[in-house]
Amino acid sequence: MPRATRDGVSIYYEREGDGEPVVFVQGLGYGRWMWRWQREALADAYEIVAPDNRGTGRSEDGLNRIVKTLPGKLRGLLMVKLAGYSISGLAADLEAVLADARIYDAHIVGASMGGMVAQQYALEYGRAKSLTLMCTSHGGPDAVPVPEETRERIFDVPKGASERAKLRHRMRPAFNDRFTNRNPHLIDRILEWRLEGDASEPAGEAQAGAVLAFDVSDRLAEIGVPTLLLHGTDDRVLPVENGRLLEEKLPDSRLEVIEGGSHLFFIEDHERVNEELRAFLAGVG
Repeated sequence: MPRATRDGVSIYYEREGDGEPVVFVQGLGYGRWMWRWQREALADAYEIVAPDNRGTGRSEDGLNRIVKTLPGKLRGLLMVKLAGYSISGLAADLEAVLADARIYDAHIVGASMGGMVAQQYALEYGRAKSLTLMCTSHGGPDAVPVPEETRERIFDVPKGASERAKLRHRMRPAFNDRFTNRNPHLIDRILEWRLEGDASEPAGEAQAGAVLAFDVSDRLAEIGVPTLLLHGTDDRVLPVENGRLLEEKLPDSRLEVIEGGSHLFFIEDHERVNEELRAFLAGVG
C-alpha cells in the first residue's frame, strides 16, 4: 500500500497499469470509487494513479483532535473559517504523492473539488502534462455559485436520519432524477461505497472550507498545458456557466458540453466521457 507523507500526514494512493501516468483527483468528500468507470476504461493503456484526498478513505486527516470533538454546527463553522484545509494544501499533498511515486509528468484529471486541486496544482508545480477538468469552477466572485435549492438539500438533512439516509438525501442533486429512478440498485451500491470510502464528516467540512476559499480566476492565463473541460448542462451543483468561464480564461482549453448531464455525469454518461477522455489523452500524447 503506497503512501506519501506531507507535514506528518500520511496520504494513501493506488497505482496500476503501464504507460503514461493519469492521476485522478476526487471531489469534495468522495472516495476513490467515483473514478471506477474511468479507471477501468484507461487501465489497459495508461498507468493509473488514484490518491485519497486528505481526510478521505485511507488517508489521514491531520485535523486538530479537539476541534473534531466539538458539536456539529460549531465544528463546521471552525472548519470552514479557521481549522479547515486549503486547495493549495491539497495540491501540495498531490505533489507529495507524485514525488513519492517518482512520476515526473502526468495527465491530471479532476472533478468538482478535484478540478480545483488540478488547477492549483498546474499553477504551483511542474509535473502536469495536461488537465481534464470536469464539473468544476475557478472560484472567486465571478464564478456561478451553488444554487440555493441545492445548498438547502445538502445541509438540511432529515433529523434522526441514518448515515445512509443522510447520504442519499444530500446526493440527490448530484444525479439526474431520471437516472436515480431508473438505477436503484446502482444508487444503493454507490451508497455502500460512500459509507466505506468517503471522507469523515469533520474532514468533509474541512474540504468544504477549502472549496469556499478557492479563487484562481485571475491566474488561469498562467496555465499553459492542454486542457479538456467537460460539464453537464443540467449540473445542479456547479452550473455549466462555470465551464464556459473556464474556457474563456484558460489559454489552451476546449469545452465539451454533455447535454442533459448532471454533476456526476461521468458516472451517468461514462461511455461518452471515457471516449472524450481517451481521445484527448491520445492527442496530447
